[in-house]
Amino acid sequence: MLLTNEKLKEALVGPGIVDEGAFDIAVVESESSGKPLEKLLVEKDLIKDEQLGWVYANALGYKYVDLANERVDDILFNQVPEIVARSRGVIALNRTVDGIRVGMRDPEDLETIHLLEKRLGDIIIPYYITEQGLHEALRRYRSNLKEEFDKKLRKIVDPTISKDEKDDMMVALVDELLQFGYENHSSDIHIEPRRDNFLIRFRIDGVMHDMIEADKKVEKSILTRLKIMSGMRTDEHRAAQDGKLRVSFGDETIDVRVSIVPVTEGENIVMRILSAENRQFGLADLGLGEKDLEKVNRAIKNPHGMILVTGPTGSGKTTTVYAVLKILNRREVHISTIEDPVEYDIEGISQIQVDNKTNLTFAKGLRAIVRQDPDIIMVGEIRDEETAGIAVNSAMTGHLVLSTLHANDAATTLPRLLDMGVEPFLVASTVNVIIAQRLVRKVCESCRASHEFTEDEKHLIERDESLKELFVKSGHTDLAKVRVYKGSGCKVCGHTGYTGRIGVFEVLEMKENIKDLVVKHSSSVDIMHAAREGGMRTMLEDGISKVFLGVTTLEEVLRVTKT
Repeated sequence: MLLTNEKLKEALVGPGIVDEGAFDIAVVESESSGKPLEKLLVEKDLIKDEQLGWVYANALGYKYVDLANERVDDILFNQVPEIVARSRGVIALNRTVDGIRVGMRDPEDLETIHLLEKRLGDIIIPYYITEQGLHEALRRYRSNLKEEFDKKLRKIVDPTISKDEKDDMMVALVDELLQFGYENHSSDIHIEPRRDNFLIRFRIDGVMHDMIEADKKVEKSILTRLKIMSGMRTDEHRAAQDGKLRVSFGDETIDVRVSIVPVTEGENIVMRILSAENRQFGLADLGLGEKDLEKVNRAIKNPHGMILVTGPTGSGKTTTVYAVLKILNRREVHISTIEDPVEYDIEGISQIQVDNKTNLTFAKGLRAIVRQDPDIIMVGEIRDEETAGIAVNSAMTGHLVLSTLHANDAATTLPRLLDMGVEPFLVASTVNVIIAQRLVRKVCESCRASHEFTEDEKHLIERDESLKELFVKSGHTDLAKVRVYKGSGCKVCGHTGYTGRIGVFEVLEMKENIKDLVVKHSSSVDIMHAAREGGMRTMLEDGISKVFLGVTTLEEVLRVTKT
């Protein structure tokens, strides 16, 4: 039997882990929405998932296992059917001399324990696992999409199958495609037409993976199904179309942005998966170091000025902005945003969608927002002189403004604003902090192992003066003795050695010496030099520190910072 809300409150509020008022609000929201209280507590950033796991398990009198850091025996794992694991909330972990360790949502469920003992033929040692941990572990069952897809595709092209049956199969096939993408943390699903077939590819952790080559005969049916689901015209094949669809998997609802563009061999489809789960991050979870986090928190507490997040497309800028908004979103302040597109609906925030058809641009939307007397404004992206000017003036007149900007690093952002026609003294007096970032893939926890640098890696470090300097500064002068980590490849990571991504950052705080350089129209090189002398850590330095910690690899850091 799991804990009642009263018992959970006693375990969390009593020791001061969670504020009583915040806990009570979460209980009311849980009862009205039907969403599990545990999940809400984590989503609201009142407690970390693993911390909740330890507290909950201790209150039940069981041990907790963090599935994100647990090695799982694949053979044992697959002896428990997915339907049993999902419905009963259990994950078979590994075998010990005392019995089989099993993660369970309810370690006191004796019926399930007896069922597992009979199936696995050994004593079951139950451990408590969280809902989030279970959800992540269940992804292992969805690793062979190709076989499942091929079976359905063969049936769909079978001439003996009726049209109604084929239609039902097509609906199931598209739903399965979306579910697989969601459960494997894909950001995009690409369906690309070829001359004789079509290719389905997934972007996972920023890298494209070819998944399925399918018969050309099925392509039109998939295209039509997706057009219907996303509210597009099914008879339009020569113009680009954009749409949106919503699907539910369990208690999670996801939005999918669909873009269809005509190409020489047919119509190219790209689906961007937008899950609220992907935005439930606190700033610390994104990968910001302790000192950088202090700089950002100081800027957030400032009632006016600008917080800018910079980086190329796909570097996680929006995630960082949403994490800041999550902190700022309180009942006593009015927050308005202008976005293109509005990716996630945030309760308590007024969000405006850019619409070029009605001439609602960033600049016009921002002008309208300012007239609505907001305390905090978020501009999805500063793209032009007009938007930059209004954003800076808003920051000057008592608003806290958050926005993103395309720039290579933090220092380059300041001259970029000047190039947009913003006066130097305005840039110097309004910008509070600049966060530049990239995303690197994280080493898979399930197959992570330590190793020494290869000869190629050693030569690369020796040849690159900036890299060599970093290693010397960190005390790693003898590369032969440095131990780092990489994933050997397993089912969890799709044999890539990586699961998930984390940010590498540089955070430039606008101190007086930086402001003086901006007013003098100094170059980004001079600004970067001054910022580093003042203690700013570059993205490369932040990345290398994460290599030493075993979070990512040297190859990944160089891939995103040296291009």
